[in-house]
Amino acid sequence: MFLFSEGYQPLQIPQWAQAFVLLMGGIEVGLSYFPFFACLSSEFRLVGAILGFSYSLIWFSVTVLYIAQCPHGQLVGRYETIIFYWPSLLCLAFLLGRFLHMFIKSLRAHRGWELQAEEKPFLEVHQAEHVKQLLRKSPLQERKKSWFQTRIYEWDPCFQFPSRMIGTTVLAFICLYLFIAIEFCIFVYVRDELDVFEGELENYVTSMNDTGTLTPVILQVQELISVTKGVWVATILPAALTCVNYMFHILSCYRKHIKRLWSGNKNFLPLTFHNPSSSESVVAIARYSGWQIAYILWGYLIMHVVHSLCGMMVMYGLVLPIMHNKGLEMLQGLGIGTLTIAVVVGLMILQVWIAASFFLQPKMGTADKQKPLALNNRKAFHNFNYFLFFYNVLLGLGACLSRLLITCILGTWLIARIDRTIMQNGYEKADMGFRAWIGMLYVDHYHTNPVLVSFCHILMTGHKERKLQQAIKYWCLNQSAGPRVSARSRTRWLLLQTLINNPSLVMLRKPKGHGSQESTQILLTCSGS
Repeated sequence: MFLFSEGYQPLQIPQWAQAFVLLMGGIEVGLSYFPFFACLSSEFRLVGAILGFSYSLIWFSVTVLYIAQCPHGQLVGRYETIIFYWPSLLCLAFLLGRFLHMFIKSLRAHRGWELQAEEKPFLEVHQAEHVKQLLRKSPLQERKKSWFQTRIYEWDPCFQFPSRMIGTTVLAFICLYLFIAIEFCIFVYVRDELDVFEGELENYVTSMNDTGTLTPVILQVQELISVTKGVWVATILPAALTCVNYMFHILSCYRKHIKRLWSGNKNFLPLTFHNPSSSESVVAIARYSGWQIAYILWGYLIMHVVHSLCGMMVMYGLVLPIMHNKGLEMLQGLGIGTLTIAVVVGLMILQVWIAASFFLQPKMGTADKQKPLALNNRKAFHNFNYFLFFYNVLLGLGACLSRLLITCILGTWLIARIDRTIMQNGYEKADMGFRAWIGMLYVDHYHTNPVLVSFCHILMTGHKERKLQQAIKYWCLNQSAGPRVSARSRTRWLLLQTLINNPSLVMLRKPKGHGSQESTQILLTCSGS
């Protein structure tokens, strides 16, 4: 965030080239953190652990030194640097522990104290368990689930989230924390400026002895500033908790959506996304992590503003009238408004009841839940439609405004949900975040489908076994020294072992001459002994 601020840019460039500057800034950040990932994924585990531990220790030492030298700041004041940099210290400490663990395991394997760690298998355990679960017969009676499993989340041992989703969630938490801290710092700065402004207004009112013409307006402005500051602070927690809930809910939706795709169910997707472009899907999986974090941050800010507006409405509609001894007037207005809405809704329900009672033909069967869509009393229905036409025009004005209001509320409430589009049916492709989500799902579906991976694993295993058998066969043919065992001799030896271990089979063998009787006696003697 600080890197992409305008004050950091060293060169003055035109506005149209800002995108290139942001791209260079992103590459700079990527290069500074790339050694961590290179050391973690290196095939030379011992060297990677040493280099990664050293690089992490340098970053950790520099960060601690910076915090020790400049612990305070200008916005928050005391311990400002600690507030902003403790997540970095926590991540660096985790990396130090990770590289130390890698070093110890690699050293023990290098010294021969334990076996060398195998490479990551092509077919992972949870994927094999998922396929086994599909092949098992489903139980007749489902296992009883707890309230937590039914209402919140049910753990699935046959499913594992990819590291991309876990890393995106952790980074979203850290970025959300930093964003809230920066927002609070800006609020503290604005609050101090408003306190100075309120002091000047208070001095003006005092100098005029509360008799000035602007005194009532100034008192209302002071009340507005005080209410705004209180509501803004009070709505930080609800907006933050909503975003945190969204991050966990997105993980749950990822598992639900990817398992539906595994089963071949695409009904939860709009029709325009049933066959997405391959190139757009590949780009989407690269965009997803960054866009998810950005959507969470923007969603928090927009929801915070909306929550603050709602809090202002509650304060001016309910709380302040009671504080100003105008509670009865407030209750009277609230009652009239509630009664008006109740009458309008009641008339709408009455229309439905009249239509069901007088303008529909009776049920065709006793088991039918509702009447068939067949008109009855058509002349009366035309009169009913004519006389309500003028009223429904006025009612439609309010319905249109309610439609706009509900759309705005749901749009601002769900703006951080990248897994759910807020566009109307037919316009889903205009939602770039939802397109990134769908593309990411398809890429994961095609590359991590347990059935497909298991099938490829069987093919690869069979191919390797056939190559190994051919190699052993050619090796035996190329050996010039050493005893050779023919297939016939090996078969006779196995037959002899089988007859000795199962004497009852000796008498069932077909005789082949005088020698066969002697061999039968010998076998019986050997088996009896």
